[in-house]
Amino acid sequence: MSQVEMEKVLGLIAEHGARMVDFRFASLLGTMHHVTIPADKLSEGTFTHGVAFDSSSVAGFKTVEGGDMVLIPDPTTAVLDPFYEIPTVAMTCWIREAGSGQPFARDPRHIAAAAEARLITEGVADQSIWGPEFEFYIFDHISSTNTNNCASYTIDTVEAHWNTGDEQANHLGQRVPYQGGYHVMPPLDALHDLRSRMTELVQAAGVPIKYHHHEVGGAGQCEIETGFMPMMQAADAIMLVKYMVKMTAHQAGRTATFMPKPLTNEAGSGMHFHQMLFKENRPLFAEKDAYAGLSETALHYIGGLLSHAPALLALTNPSTNSYKRLVPGFEAPTRMFFGLANRSAAIRIPKQVRKPEETRFEFRPPDATCNPYLAMAAQLLAGLDGIRRRIDPTEAGFGPFDFNVFTAPEEKRRAIRSMPASLEEALAALEADAGFLLPGEVFPDDFVKTWVEMKMQREVDPLRRRTHPYELELYYDC
Repeated sequence: MSQVEMEKVLGLIAEHGARMVDFRFASLLGTMHHVTIPADKLSEGTFTHGVAFDSSSVAGFKTVEGGDMVLIPDPTTAVLDPFYEIPTVAMTCWIREAGSGQPFARDPRHIAAAAEARLITEGVADQSIWGPEFEFYIFDHISSTNTNNCASYTIDTVEAHWNTGDEQANHLGQRVPYQGGYHVMPPLDALHDLRSRMTELVQAAGVPIKYHHHEVGGAGQCEIETGFMPMMQAADAIMLVKYMVKMTAHQAGRTATFMPKPLTNEAGSGMHFHQMLFKENRPLFAEKDAYAGLSETALHYIGGLLSHAPALLALTNPSTNSYKRLVPGFEAPTRMFFGLANRSAAIRIPKQVRKPEETRFEFRPPDATCNPYLAMAAQLLAGLDGIRRRIDPTEAGFGPFDFNVFTAPEEKRRAIRSMPASLEEALAALEADAGFLLPGEVFPDDFVKTWVEMKMQREVDPLRRRTHPYELELYYDC
């Protein structure tokens, strides 16, 4: 940390009269945690020695007999939190071992930084640039019950088509139709001002925004897309955007969720990742007159992503709910292939690109249940493996295919490999194909074992043992 960076933090505190400083860090699962100190306790030593916390209480970190860790704030992430009553400056932190000060191997930011360093070490590029898209729902009410004799949930929003028959409410005839919400105008789009408020707050925090709009989900689905950023900055931005979206909705008396499939038979929410590589400011993915303007490097990167896609999904789609989104009929990818402007593909190459420095593709399967640091690191390593091994995606059977796979004849669909159909399937694929994560010690040796055990014990097994309400309809009278 430079003296200039520290002085910028102190200047931000003075400018806004901040009386508290928030230290934030991501768990292995991708949830954000925080601890707060009075601003007058912040010193140069804080940036060196950090603030202590008990990591044994954080999923996937350490056990109680060795849980002491410290948070080292990253001054480049300092922002004014717009939601706290008492003015507060927040910083995202590195996680270090107490005493030695060594990086914690399972710190998600450390893993992402190690992946970026691996990119440079291999000599392929010196920068990876990313552009995440955020899809989410805004609801007016959510309730749920899960006991041994009751399982239920109820979701409601004023925009929903199912409310048109409610005689207790005042209706003016404007309701977004089922799967008819894409780019609708007010008064159908009742969430425009709320999204604009979210956008303003995110921009004020230094995150570039491309646009926002109503998404296809008729019951309150929205999208905010950021501009392009270096990998670590993009991962930090994802955590910040999710926080600000949720808090802005909360302040408005509503609730926002990034859950991949909160509603049955309605569009799911993904988090597509646009990706580019540069070396000495030269774009590596562009080649004039080639298919979709993509270079051989880009195609090999795509070959790596698709070859490792089943294993990747254990990190980019790490929830049981993720695979309720990856089904036909909702523009979510179900097959592993790439194509130009093809929204049924796992990798879509945007057709509107005009400049070499904007030549890119988007990996469409991921969703926001992922830990962005881990998900982006894994995608980068898969792409690097494809470049290293010169994996030709066409020879590997991944396309390009420029037809709609959802409406294609069965024989065409059978020829294209399918995505994993469940989290359990993706975890098994990760166990079988973890080798691409190992070069350069980016992911610790025990990561895959820890990740699979944690996901099976916390999510897969409990859900598998739980009686589903629909099962009562199917089997109660058997």
